[in-house]
Amino acid sequence: MPEDNDSTGPPDNQPEVGVGPHPEPWPTENHYDPELLRDGDRRNVVDRYRYWTMPAIVADLDQRRHPFHVAIENWQHDLNIGTVVRTANAFLAAEIHIVGKKRWNRRGAMVTDRYQHVRHHPDVDDLAAWAADATLPLIGIDNLPGSTPLEADPLPPRCVLVFGQEGPGLSDQMRPVLAQCRSIAQYGSTRSINAGVAAGIAMHAWISTHAERPPG
Repeated sequence: MPEDNDSTGPPDNQPEVGVGPHPEPWPTENHYDPELLRDGDRRNVVDRYRYWTMPAIVADLDQRRHPFHVAIENWQHDLNIGTVVRTANAFLAAEIHIVGKKRWNRRGAMVTDRYQHVRHHPDVDDLAAWAADATLPLIGIDNLPGSTPLEADPLPPRCVLVFGQEGPGLSDQMRPVLAQCRSIAQYGSTRSINAGVAAGIAMHAWISTHAERPPG
């Protein structure tokens, strides 16, 4: 079986994703997976990575990763963590940091965690120590009193974007170690937005300021 077969086939009457078997003669470069060339590549990857092995894809991504990191607190096995990881992959974060419980709900990640570097921190102090050693400021994303609007100033080019759990937001332990906290402007009746959505907005704000257009 291919290393990363993340599709079991589409439901009836639904078009298949990806591509079928590669026409012969097959390419012979080392980054191609012979089984994918033979059977087709139904993974949710961009076209440039069709038929590539998973290690080859990760190695290529490692040459282009952005210098922002993403940290998410994991005290309640939050379903949003997978969504945050998937979005971090889409925007090519340098690394993902899971703070709290080591096991996290991977369902929403749609196997994108296989293409990311994921680091576990047992508690907030461990994350803070790692960030200090890496000289990366911790930037909380939460609508807390005294927070600076995300729209007011650009995010730092090198930083860790930190997200709390759905509902309680950033924990009381996390708030004192933040270099700053940024809020997302809201105009409706609810006081907060989904943690996965907030992560996507914040990461795109970083991309809009600091990133070049993706290849292709």
